[in-house]
Amino acid sequence: MVQFGYTMMTEQTGPRDLVDHVVRAEEAGFDFSVISDHYFPWLRSQGHSSYAWSVLGAAAQATSRIPLMTYVTCPILRYHPAIVAQKAATVQLLSEGRFRLGLGAGENLNEHVVGGGWPPVDVRHEMLEEAVRIIRALFEGGHVTHHGQHYDVESARLWDLPEPAPPIGIAVSGEQSCKLAGHLADLVIATEPKAGLLEAFDRHGGSGKPRVGQLPVCYDPDRDTAVKRAHSQFRWFGLGWKVNAELPHPDSFEAATQFVTEDDVASAIPCGDDPDAFVEAVRPYAEAGFGEVALVQIGGDSQPEFLDWSAKTLLPALREAFA
Repeated sequence: MVQFGYTMMTEQTGPRDLVDHVVRAEEAGFDFSVISDHYFPWLRSQGHSSYAWSVLGAAAQATSRIPLMTYVTCPILRYHPAIVAQKAATVQLLSEGRFRLGLGAGENLNEHVVGGGWPPVDVRHEMLEEAVRIIRALFEGGHVTHHGQHYDVESARLWDLPEPAPPIGIAVSGEQSCKLAGHLADLVIATEPKAGLLEAFDRHGGSGKPRVGQLPVCYDPDRDTAVKRAHSQFRWFGLGWKVNAELPHPDSFEAATQFVTEDDVASAIPCGDDPDAFVEAVRPYAEAGFGEVALVQIGGDSQPEFLDWSAKTLLPALREAFA
């Protein structure tokens, strides 16, 4: 059986609306929720990028059932891993055990703001591994002192420590990140329905652990309107993570996607109000072995209508197809 999640996308909606929407998602019957953790939107047309951790604190208090998760936080530059551990522990306490900490090696788009440069991918994975080990050590309790290749921690301790600690997920896109996730993660995260990623995760120790995917969708009763909205705000998605991780600014994504057409977007993202199209878009994730799929409804203003439609039409169709 596949579980279905709702995405609070900080790049397309302001913070108060994000909290309102996740409350509505809980009421609509979504099984879990995730939130992006950005400093910049992908494109100027998205128009937002609030601080995910403040939103999570508010969401933890405003909801009572729905699990919360970062999708994903980068603990290597913009945030020191000791601070990520403190934030995650706090949200786990506020949510009474409903939080999972999703981590990844990040994107230049968000990490460049602290002026530390953007390391090559091998170095980013080294930094991520060291960061995860620091976070896990802090979750175990006691004082942590660490002097490593990339980070220093001096007698740090989490004074408000949840039990259990938040499970840690790691985002993967290739063999190297799958190896890291298999060794260190409690669950794996991906944005593409590639069975090979999960197979690599299993080879490196991930067998039997949860796997969470994410799928952009664009609901609207008028399909042409949905296609135009998806093209305006989400045409960057098809560039792939080897490109998306490197570009430094929304204007870079504007330039990189200038030749992406509405037809290109419509062929990759289900648009409109036909639930069968959404079911078929989820199917590759289910067939690849993902047990959880978080949907991203494109367009901040469209969330209430999407959530109403999900409760009445989409979630029943998805559950019937993937029971």
